[in-house]
Amino acid sequence: MPDMQLLAPLIAIQLLLMIIALIDLVRRDPARVAGGKKWPWALGIVFINTLGPIVISS
Repeated sequence: MPDMQLLAPLIAIQLLLMIIALIDLVRRDPARVAGGKKWPWALGIVFINTLGPIVISS
């Protein structure tokens, strides 16, 4: 399992950055969000960060 030992820190960093981005989005005033809606940004934060590496690796 040496591959997982190399990936674990990267996965942890990605999850940490995703959580920070979601917390920032929740706290941000809707008037300061592009488009005025938070849900598209939340979907982008969660799915683009997760699906991007999967699409590239396949």
